[in-house]
Amino acid sequence: MSNPLSKFFVVAGAKRLSAVEADPNKSNQHEFNGVVGFRNVFGSERITFDTDFLYLTDEEAEEISESGFLTWYDSRVNNPKRSAEFRIYYKTNIAMQLAQEGDLLIIAKTTNDKLLVIICPKGSTHESQLLWLFGLEESESRFVIKEYFEEKSDLGYSGKVIVSSLGLEIDEEEPDYLEDMLAKFGQKLPSTFIFSEYARNTLKDKVSAIDAPDETLISWMMWEEKLFRTFEKRSVQEKLRTGFGKDGLDVDDFISFSLSIQNKRKARAGYAFENHMAVIFDFNKITYARGVKTERNNKPDFLFPGAVEYFDSGFQINKLTMLGLKTTAKDRWRQIIPEADRINPKHLITLEPAISKNQTDEMRIQSVQLVIPKSISPTYSLDQQKELMCLEDFIDLVRKKQS
Repeated sequence: MSNPLSKFFVVAGAKRLSAVEADPNKSNQHEFNGVVGFRNVFGSERITFDTDFLYLTDEEAEEISESGFLTWYDSRVNNPKRSAEFRIYYKTNIAMQLAQEGDLLIIAKTTNDKLLVIICPKGSTHESQLLWLFGLEESESRFVIKEYFEEKSDLGYSGKVIVSSLGLEIDEEEPDYLEDMLAKFGQKLPSTFIFSEYARNTLKDKVSAIDAPDETLISWMMWEEKLFRTFEKRSVQEKLRTGFGKDGLDVDDFISFSLSIQNKRKARAGYAFENHMAVIFDFNKITYARGVKTERNNKPDFLFPGAVEYFDSGFQINKLTMLGLKTTAKDRWRQIIPEADRINPKHLITLEPAISKNQTDEMRIQSVQLVIPKSISPTYSLDQQKELMCLEDFIDLVRKKQS
């Protein structure tokens, strides 16, 4: 099932917030300026849209999502002698209260006739990701607008990650495999280790962990996600039929169930990442230890060649390597810094597209070498790409150390 950008969005526009738009001490207008480019989509009549306001920062705990509305109108409608002057009005909300002058503002209309107002701090990873996703250029005072009616190509792994971060559901299923999974696993999925193995064994695409480790990793990850979502959808439908709590309408039970679904998705993705990476190393005959303790009970995801060599003071330091894994990096990439004192630089592989230059510069300063699968690296700037390793490069590096 193809998932092009046009399946989710009709149009999007981006600009930088000005002082009068972001600072309540300078203006109480609650309006966005430079919006004339939206006229081709919104028309000339006054209209109000249900709107989700998102404030997306690299500190995940500080992200905000809030419902509201936007009103599109001509401020000169009652003065026919003057040319039209269109504006977009919003009510006070937390997301806009957090906004600062110079932050990126994106207004996007979804295919279900709803608007998203997305604010990203300047220089953040979300900013980089959304400019890449929407194919927009930076602008100062006026919105740069782009329509997506003609977008037919699939979003790919990176695009789906970013769209999902906006709270939109990617509809991906493999219903032909549901009966087979139920026959093998019953009503409950097995451990992630067994399920990852099932995903690898059922993938029909031709992949090679030796000849094309980068492509193989992404193929395995995407296929397992499809299978998991297929099984998950059935489980959610069963729960919806039975209801929540004793009367079927328990709000707390519903919220608890929703959170458990989200947490399970994140956890399974992380474990799947580790499982597939281990198999790729096995195929390539790389010696490693997985999740062993180093100093202060830290546990690097992968230690090469292993714990015995790491704690052997006579073993050459330059033959040691560590690799941390993060499906999404955001502010969590720093967690790998204290995980192996003897090893420098530390390597981190992530599936996060378009990490900001601010973050990658800090990684370099902290001696963290970023490893990005080949299909994801084009989401980074050309300058950033010069400093990235792909998975194939990393395997070659470790292989040479172990030869």
